[in-house]
Amino acid sequence: MAEQYIVVVASVIASLLGFVFLKYNSLVRFWGLTKLRRRSALELPKENSEAVGTTDIIIVGAGVAGAALAYSLGKDGRQVLVIERDLNAPNRIAGESLLPGGYLKLIELGLQDCVDEIDAQRILGYILYKDGKNVPVSFPLEKFQPHVAGRNFHNGRFVQKLRKKAASLHNVNLEQGIATSLLEENGIVKGVHYKNKSGQMLTAYAPLTIVCDGCFSNLRRSLCYPKVDIPSYTVGVILTNCKLPIENYGALILADPSPILFYPISSTEIRCFVNIPNVPSVSNGEMAYFLKTLVAPKVLPELYNSFILAIEKKNNIRTMPNKIMAAAPHSTPGAILIGDAFNMRHGITGGGMTVALSDVVILRDLLRPLHDLSDASAICKYLESFYTLRKPMSSTINTLANVVQKAFSASSDPAMDNIQQTLFGYLRLGGFFSYGISAIFAGLCPHPLSLAFHFFAITIYGVGRLLLPFPSPKRLWDAAKLLWVASSILLPFIHSEGVRQTFFPLTVPAYYRTPPGNKGEKVREEIACIN
Repeated sequence: MAEQYIVVVASVIASLLGFVFLKYNSLVRFWGLTKLRRRSALELPKENSEAVGTTDIIIVGAGVAGAALAYSLGKDGRQVLVIERDLNAPNRIAGESLLPGGYLKLIELGLQDCVDEIDAQRILGYILYKDGKNVPVSFPLEKFQPHVAGRNFHNGRFVQKLRKKAASLHNVNLEQGIATSLLEENGIVKGVHYKNKSGQMLTAYAPLTIVCDGCFSNLRRSLCYPKVDIPSYTVGVILTNCKLPIENYGALILADPSPILFYPISSTEIRCFVNIPNVPSVSNGEMAYFLKTLVAPKVLPELYNSFILAIEKKNNIRTMPNKIMAAAPHSTPGAILIGDAFNMRHGITGGGMTVALSDVVILRDLLRPLHDLSDASAICKYLESFYTLRKPMSSTINTLANVVQKAFSASSDPAMDNIQQTLFGYLRLGGFFSYGISAIFAGLCPHPLSLAFHFFAITIYGVGRLLLPFPSPKRLWDAAKLLWVASSILLPFIHSEGVRQTFFPLTVPAYYRTPPGNKGEKVREEIACIN
C-alpha cells in the first residue's frame, strides 16, 4: 500500500514537471533540427572547389570517430587526409558496445553495413541483478524497424570495417603515421607535423584539422582544457562455452565489492567487466586471487565455471583506467577536437561510441554548406555552435554513465545502499518509469530535461520509500542523508556538462551561428531570436 501511495504521488508530480520539461525540450529540438536541416539542404562542397593547402581537411586518428568522419566528409566531396598511428586492427577492451541510438547514427552516415560480417551480437537490453532479485531494462524499440537494436562486437573488427569504408573513396587517403604537433602560424592551425611509417618527418597542410586521436591524445592540450579524472579501473576477461540467462540481453550485477557486467561480443564469447577502485597486480597473481575469492562468488551460476576458467587462462586478464573528462574546448582557428580526445565518460553504460557518432553527424552537417574553408577565424566562430548542438546526446549519456558508476559502486555508507535500492525499486515499477530511463540509456531520448525529470522522480520515490509508513526521526534523517548524497553525486556532473548549454541552449549565442557569408541564414537567425 505504501509503495502504491509513493507511485501515485510521484506520478502526479512527475506528470506536471514532465509537461513543462517536454514543452521546452520540444522547442529546443525544433530549432536545433530546423537549423541542421537548413544547413544540410544547402549545396554540397564541390570536389574541385578552391582550397588552401594540399588537402581540404586533415583528420588525426582513424578510430570510430575519425574513420566515420572521413567517410562522411569524403562522400560530401572533400579531399581528406587521415593520419592514424596504427592501421592494424585495434586490440582493445573498450568500444565494444554500440547503443541503439548509436546504430541510428550509423544509418544516418550510411555506415550501417559496418556491423555486418563481424559476428556482431544484437542487444535488446540488460538485466539488473541485486540481492537475489532482478529487473529487466529493455530498450524501447517498438517504434523502430526490426533491425534497429544495440550491437556488441570486437572493437577491432568494427574499426577495420569503418576504415575500409573510408578508404574505398578515392578522395580519402589513409596514411599510417604519428602526429607529433599541430602546425600553427599567428594563432591559426595550418596543418600537422607527423612521422610516417618509415620514420620520415612530414608536414601536411589543410585549412581545417580535426583531431580525434583517442583517450591518450597528445594534441588535445592546445585545443581544450583537459581535466582527466580516473574514478576507477575496469578489469576485463573473455568467457567462452557459456550463455547468458536471457538471449540478446546483457547482465549487470550490483555486488560488493564491485559491479559486474556481462555482454556477448561474438557468437561464442562473453565479455566480463569488473569495476574496481584500485588495480591489484596481474603479474604476481593478486588480480586472479581477487577475482576468484571476492568476485566469482557473486557471478551468476550459469557463468561461474566459465568465469573461473577465464581467470586461469593465460593473458586473458586485462585492465584499463576509466577516464572521465568533461568537454572544455579552447576555440582555435583552423582546428577542432572531437571523440575521446575531447570528451570522456565512464564506460559502464557503453555510451562512448554513440556520443562519438552523434558528434560526427553534427559536424558533418555543420561543414556541408561551407564551400571555402580558408577563413579560419570565421569558420572557428561558426563551429562554436557544435559545442552546444552536441549537448543533448553527450550530456544525457555522460551524466547517466557517471552517475550510475558512482551510485552502483560498493560503499560502507548506508545512504549509498539506499540509493541503489531506490534506483532498483524505481526500475521495478516498470511502465513509464523504466521506459524513460532505458530510452535515455539507449541513446534514443537525448533530452537533458527528461533525464533531470527522472532523477527528480527517483529522488521523490526514494524519500517516500524511507518516510512511509510513518516519518520517524530516524527515517527523516535517512531521507535527508539520501537527498544530500544523491545531490553530491549528481550536481557536480551536471555542472561539469555546463548548466546553460545543457538545459538552456536557446540562450547561448553560439547556438544561432550560421555559415559565414550566408545572409539569408542571418536574416532567419534574427527572426528566430525575435520569436
